[in-house]
Amino acid sequence: MAFAPMGPDASFFEVLDQHRAFLLADLRRGGEESPRGGTRPASRFEDSVGLQMVSHRTTRKIKSDSPKSVQNFALILKILSMIYKLVQSNTYATKRDIYYTDSQLFGNQTIVDNIINDISCLLKVPRRSLHILSTSKGLIAGNLSYIEEDGTRVNCTGCSTAVAVPSNIQGLRNAKFLLIVEKDATFQRLLDDNFCSKMSPCIMVTGKGVPDLNTRLLVKKLWDLFHIPVFALVDADPHGIEIMCIYKYGSMSMSFEAHNLTVPAIRWLGLLPSDIKRLNIPKNTLIPLTKRDQMKLDSILKRPYVTCQPFWRKEMEIMVDSKMKAEIQALTFISSDYLSKVYLPNKLKFGGWI
Repeated sequence: MAFAPMGPDASFFEVLDQHRAFLLADLRRGGEESPRGGTRPASRFEDSVGLQMVSHRTTRKIKSDSPKSVQNFALILKILSMIYKLVQSNTYATKRDIYYTDSQLFGNQTIVDNIINDISCLLKVPRRSLHILSTSKGLIAGNLSYIEEDGTRVNCTGCSTAVAVPSNIQGLRNAKFLLIVEKDATFQRLLDDNFCSKMSPCIMVTGKGVPDLNTRLLVKKLWDLFHIPVFALVDADPHGIEIMCIYKYGSMSMSFEAHNLTVPAIRWLGLLPSDIKRLNIPKNTLIPLTKRDQMKLDSILKRPYVTCQPFWRKEMEIMVDSKMKAEIQALTFISSDYLSKVYLPNKLKFGGWI
């Protein structure tokens, strides 16, 4: 499909187009093989898929005649009966809807969430196949138009505001790249600076921190449909890196659904720890790593997927050595619009990602 960007001229996207060609070549070599089945919670790592279940996993039994598990068994049957009715009537419900059908019986929302995950894992089907949805907290903006499940047409192109990430969409429009933004504040600032229009055609999405299921599903769907470059813009701290890893490699808790959620092709665009020194960001804008940060960083460095990412490891080692972290907002020291006018355009034009 030919692109006609409304923002920069075609030469701006040359490096992006080369990167996309590399990604497509990698796919043709079999870089996106399907994961093998299994049941949670034990996980293994596969570079083309992310964290996923292992065949020899730890399991637990829930017996109807055991005093310890009879209540949990009854709750599972209760939710299974509700799922059956939803599938039969071809209707959908949110996890919150299910909880409020009998809040006294379920006790709290977490119990419902865990049981739904267990059922999805037990039946080896995505949660959406159970006709259960999550309430979206993420936002999307940019060169994106789609049709919601009820037939509503949504066009984000040319809008200076974002829309909530939908639970199910079709009829998506293509773009040059997808930018995942960690924090809502950064996302809103980019909107205020008309970043999407200036870099058109592009799409931006934020999960407002740790992404919910719908946001991860949308990112995965955009990658599966268009195979456009996907970049992550996160704080140069362990928490930001963790969030990026969830999009790219998945999480232990959802490893049984990794093939529906992960996008291993995601690249780290910024903020890189090496950018802090390169851009001469002053030390008084940096934040010392806490003990919790150091523990999180040590944990990430020990994960199997870091061995596949030597450049990521190098960046994290810079953070370990400096014992400092930085938020994206530290770039405002240079100028208030440095992120949208200089930092991101230069990174995208000259391939400043890892």
